[in-house]
Amino acid sequence: MKLNLALAQINTRLGVVDANLEKHLVLAKQARQDGADLIVFPELSLTGYTLQDITPSVSRRPVPGDPTFSHLLDASNEIDMVVGFVDEDSRHRFYIASAYLSGGQVLHVHRKVYLPTYGLFDEGRFFAWGDSVRAFDTRFGRMGILICEDFWHASPPYLLWLDGADVLLFMSASPGRGLNDGEKLESARWVENVNRSYANLFTSFVAHSNRVGYEDGLNFWGGATVFDPNGERIAQGPYFEEALTIATLDLNQLHRTRARLPLLRDERTALVQKEMDRILQKQE
Repeated sequence: MKLNLALAQINTRLGVVDANLEKHLVLAKQARQDGADLIVFPELSLTGYTLQDITPSVSRRPVPGDPTFSHLLDASNEIDMVVGFVDEDSRHRFYIASAYLSGGQVLHVHRKVYLPTYGLFDEGRFFAWGDSVRAFDTRFGRMGILICEDFWHASPPYLLWLDGADVLLFMSASPGRGLNDGEKLESARWVENVNRSYANLFTSFVAHSNRVGYEDGLNFWGGATVFDPNGERIAQGPYFEEALTIATLDLNQLHRTRARLPLLRDERTALVQKEMDRILQKQE
């Protein structure tokens, strides 16, 4: 079985949801014409990143009656989609979130669990923390979603792996920082190395969609990537420009790699649980 995956590294207009929605719909149609089965947009792709005080005004609910999601759900009858948005719960708390849409339905919503509030970042002042990391079923198999700092920590990808995710979908709004010998941004080098490592360690596909453009003094670098279960890079988007990067994932590679390298078979989850219980009790 093969999955044709499109990674849409886009520039968004801060706070202008309708304009960003139109870009989503245009690119989804283009990706479908190019043969893609699934298109993945970056973190907060419907709203822009540095929202701060305008966060409540751009929040949406991932339901058919929402004026933004009604259009996206219609489009998902032609192509599966992962979109980034501000989610608002019934108690009016706001979350950085991504939703997987397919066949006119919302299959899964992931709320960002790690909110960086240091250096350039101020997310903890405006957003609530998500409190779950769950894999979910799609027509292409079981997947998992993580948002930016979520995959800077080892535990969320590990939890998705144990929960059955064979395709890890990462999205970010990662600004460029540092230079690596004058050739590549340090932030890009670091993220790409981490994603390759997860693909290797978890013998899984890892796809990453990052936004581009300038916003409030930040320069987002793009550079979409896909790594296969052997840790081989099978797609690379350009840096610093909008692009639609399409990669074909041969899902049979999961069988071939895991037959040769049975890391999942040999993972000792009961041992992990026992030692985690010991460590947590020691910290009390």
